[in-house]
Amino acid sequence: MFVAAVDDGPRVEFLWWEECPSWERALAQLREAMSELGLDPSAIEVIQIDTDEAARRREFVGSPTIRIDGRDVQPPREDEVAGLACRVYRHRDGRISPLPDPDDVRDALLRARRDAASG
Repeated sequence: MFVAAVDDGPRVEFLWWEECPSWERALAQLREAMSELGLDPSAIEVIQIDTDEAARRREFVGSPTIRIDGRDVQPPREDEVAGLACRVYRHRDGRISPLPDPDDVRDALLRARRDAASG
């Protein structure tokens, strides 16, 4: 697990499961979004989830999961349960995808940056 911290940026967690074929692309997109917004992509906490117990403990509803300052970029539906699985996201245009909507990720990063600046 790679963990780095930046004092002036949001806490960004990327949780993944190795059987998920989308995690690498999602991580690359997250890094790109952070770079575009002037945030340090090396500050991402990359956390591998490898057991059902770890999934329950981390409230991991599937891979990939991105949390900014503790908030999921797309909060799970009530019927989503913790466990080792690939995650399904609904984009703003209604499409279903194995990756979060880039706009949701960008908005969560901007909100966290704004909250940090005002807090």
